Amino acid sequence: MTESTAPQSEHRTVLLRGGEVHSPADPFATAMVVERGHVAWVGSEGAADAFAAGVDEVVDLEGALVTPAFTDSHVHTTSTGLALTGLDLSGARTLADALGLVRAFVNDRPAEGVVLGHGWDAARWPGQRPPSRGELDEAAGGRAVYLPRVDVHSAVVTTALLDLVPGVTALAGYHPDAPLTGDAHHAVRAAAHGAVTPRQRAQAQQAALRHVASLGIGTVHECAGPEISDEEDFTGLLKLASEQPGPRVFGYWAEHVDDAEGARRIRELGAVGAAGDLFVDGSLGSHTALLHEPYADAPHTGTGRLDAARIAAHVTVCTEAGLQAGFHAIGDAAVSAVVAGVRAASETLGLARVRAARHRVEHAEMLTPETVAAFAELGLTASVQPAFDAAWGGPDGMYAARLGAKRAATLNPYAALLRAGVPLAFGSDSPVTPLDPWGTVRAAAHHRTPEHRVSVRAGFTAHTRGGWRAVGRDDGGVLVPGAPADYAVWRTGELLVQAPDDRVARWSTDPRSGTPGLPDLTPGTDLPVCLRTVVFGQTVYVRPNE
Repeated sequence: MTESTAPQSEHRTVLLRGGEVHSPADPFATAMVVERGHVAWVGSEGAADAFAAGVDEVVDLEGALVTPAFTDSHVHTTSTGLALTGLDLSGARTLADALGLVRAFVNDRPAEGVVLGHGWDAARWPGQRPPSRGELDEAAGGRAVYLPRVDVHSAVVTTALLDLVPGVTALAGYHPDAPLTGDAHHAVRAAAHGAVTPRQRAQAQQAALRHVASLGIGTVHECAGPEISDEEDFTGLLKLASEQPGPRVFGYWAEHVDDAEGARRIRELGAVGAAGDLFVDGSLGSHTALLHEPYADAPHTGTGRLDAARIAAHVTVCTEAGLQAGFHAIGDAAVSAVVAGVRAASETLGLARVRAARHRVEHAEMLTPETVAAFAELGLTASVQPAFDAAWGGPDGMYAARLGAKRAATLNPYAALLRAGVPLAFGSDSPVTPLDPWGTVRAAAHHRTPEHRVSVRAGFTAHTRGGWRAVGRDDGGVLVPGAPADYAVWRTGELLVQAPDDRVARWSTDPRSGTPGLPDLTPGTDLPVCLRTVVFGQTVYVRPNE
C-alpha cells in the first residue's frame, strides 16, 4: 500500500482507491473519501477520478481490503497491558511448566513489588490440579505473587502476598491450599494491583492500546469496577485515551447504584453506564457461575451475587437517570435473575423506557429459549465472547466437564439470539481470551455446536456495528457517508460470502445479490493482516515496513 507524502494534519481530505471497500452503500466499492473525520463518499474506481484533484492525500490500496474498524465490546485494558508485559502462563501445558515459568520470571527480575501473572488453566493440564501454595512459594522464592486463573474469577497466590492482606483468612472464598475465590480473591487482587505504580499502570495501558490498534480494533469497551480495578485506574485510562491518538475507549463502571446520586457519580467518573462486570455470578471454570442444577463435577450450584430485587432496583435507577445498566451473568440461574429483575423494572417504568435504554448482559452463556425470548422482549444486548466456545466448548472441553455434555451443548446459542432479534456485540474479555477480531468472527461462524453457528457476515456485523449499537450509537461501525471514519486496511486473500447454509452462500455469491464479500475464515486458513488502523480520520497504527 502506497500513499502520498503530504504532512499529517488533524482534518485532511483523503481518497483511498484501488482496493475493496466493505460498504453496504455500494457492495462493489473500490474507493472511499474521508473528510473531517467522517466518511464522505464510497464508490467505484471510475468515479474516484472526480475526487482525486481536490483531496489532500491519495492512498493507493494496491488491492487491500478496507473495513470498518472492529469494536471489542468487553476489555480489561490495564490487565491486558500487564499480561502483555508480565508473566504469561497461557502457554503452560502442565503444572510443572507453569511452576518453571514462575521460577524463571522471578529469577530474571529484581526482588521488588508484587509479581503479576495471568493465563493458567489447570483444566488443560494432566491431572487438572492447580499449584499448591507450597509449590508456588518454592517456585517464587518467597516473593509476593498473584496468579489469576484464565477466567480471572479465582487465583493462586503466595504466602508473601497473603501476608499483605490482613484478615484474608476470614473472608468468604479463602482456602488454605486451593485457589481463592469470592471476597478473598477480590481482597488479594486489590492488594496486588494496588502495588502497581502509576507509571507501570500507564505503561500497561499504553501497551494494551497499541496492541489493540495493531489488530484493526478502533474501539474498546473498558469493563471496570470497584471489584476489578479502582477509580484511579479507570479515570486514568479514559484521560489517556482522550489525550493521544489511539483507539476510542468507552468506559463502563460496574457498581450497583441505589439512587440518583449514585447514578450521578457514575457519570462523573466518565462512564457511559453502570454496567460491564457487575457480577450476578462468577465463572464456570471456577465453579462460581450460578446454576439451576448442580455442577456435574461439584456438589453445588455456584455463587450468586445479586438477586432479582437488587437487579430491578439498579435497572430502575439507571433507566430513570438515562444511564445504561448491565450485568455479568453466565450461569442459567444468573441469567434468569437478570431477566426477572429487568422485567420487574419494566413493569414499574414501562417496557418502552427500559428497551430504549439498551441495557446489556455480559457473557450470557447459559441461555434457554425462554431467556432468549426475554432478551428480545426487554431490548437487552448480549455482549458475548465467541472465543470462550473455541477455548472451552465441545464434547471434551471444560464446559462439558463442568456441566455434562448435554447442558454444555446449549451454551452460547448465537444463532438463536439472532433469530429472536437480540442485538449481539462481540468482544474478547481480554486478557481472559486474546484480542483477536477475525479469530472471534471465525469462532462464531464455526461454533463447536453446529446449531449455534452464524454467518461470517452476521459475526462481522456483531464485532463492528454491534459494538457501536451496544453503547447507544447507531452512526458507527459501518462505512457509509456521514459515519465516523473508523476503518482498518487489511492484506487478505479472496473475498467470499460464507454462511452456515450452503444454499444461502451460493445465492449470496451471485453478483445480483449485492452482498459484499469478506475474507475466507475457514479453520486453517490465514487470517487477514492489519496494515493500517484509522480512528476518526486519524491514523493510529501502520504496520512496519508497509
